[in-house]
Amino acid sequence: MIFGKSPSLVGLDIGFSALKAGEITTTKKGFALKNFGMISIAPGAIEEGNINDPENVADSIRQLFKANNIKEKNVAVSIGGYSVIVKKIDVQTATEEQLQETIHLEAEQYIPFDISEVNIDYQILGETETGSDQMSVILVAAKKEMISDYINLVQMAGLNPCIIDVDAFALQNIFEANYDLTDENVVLIDIGANKTSLNILKSHSSVFMRDVSMGCCQINQKIISLIDCSFAEAEQIKLSKQADKIYPDDLKQIVSSVVSEWSIEIKRALDFYYSANPDEQIKSIMLSGGGAQIKEFRQLLAAETSSDVETINPFKKLHIAEHFDPSYLEHIAPQAAICMGLALRRVDDK
Repeated sequence: MIFGKSPSLVGLDIGFSALKAGEITTTKKGFALKNFGMISIAPGAIEEGNINDPENVADSIRQLFKANNIKEKNVAVSIGGYSVIVKKIDVQTATEEQLQETIHLEAEQYIPFDISEVNIDYQILGETETGSDQMSVILVAAKKEMISDYINLVQMAGLNPCIIDVDAFALQNIFEANYDLTDENVVLIDIGANKTSLNILKSHSSVFMRDVSMGCCQINQKIISLIDCSFAEAEQIKLSKQADKIYPDDLKQIVSSVVSEWSIEIKRALDFYYSANPDEQIKSIMLSGGGAQIKEFRQLLAAETSSDVETINPFKKLHIAEHFDPSYLEHIAPQAAICMGLALRRVDDK
């Protein structure tokens, strides 16, 4: 991460159910929160990373910036899901110039898409543990069509897209900025509306990533199937703002069944990691996203994985001005994590 005289960016998290925008400045005291806001978008406007209604989403972005008096036009956004592949690979030791020439050949064996359909980036991590003739590289491949859609959306909103990041990396950025790092493994898990991303960190480096198509909208869908309501009504019921429309026991049963599915799927991903790394142990899980606020899920996941489960606070080490409402920031903290991770980026970052 590069900090200096380079201009700041607005972190813009384009989620399936909401948009979040945030600004972080650097001061003599360290990082400071300059701005944060969020706004809901219409159900179906974005699904599985596909922007189905760019005009309305772009209008919502403009409303978000106006409502929060955000003047900066340079933004960082992030992508995720099955159109993005992130993989740690080992390659023959080479200079960055040499690797740049061969990375496409290396990537072809790991990417399940036509190589001509993706943009590829990478980050050299250093020598492998097995020997100095091999080095580890984080390989990132994203479908060109998806990147183009997000760039066009941001430009349609009148903004300048400077950085296209990956959801899991943005989450890692804000975690590292707010928490004291140790050599113990930690898992960062973001439970969004329709997608869950999992990132295992070892010695401050990502060693395993996985995206799964599950999230908070599963609760909405089960509510809809039970009482035949609209998605918007189901969202209000889920948030217990219209609890009179469903029996409390029915809502509790729905939430329990969904979070049980989440825990099983996460345990399955961790078991896959353990199968390749039998000597490793994960003691800490950090949750973000809307799903992180469900107490039953946190308790169940802790029991299933035998790990300490905590909800991330992306504002933990930021200097917070008096005009921000502390209770509001505490409430939305898990949902703000990716946005705040993007807000840490600068225009001249790699």
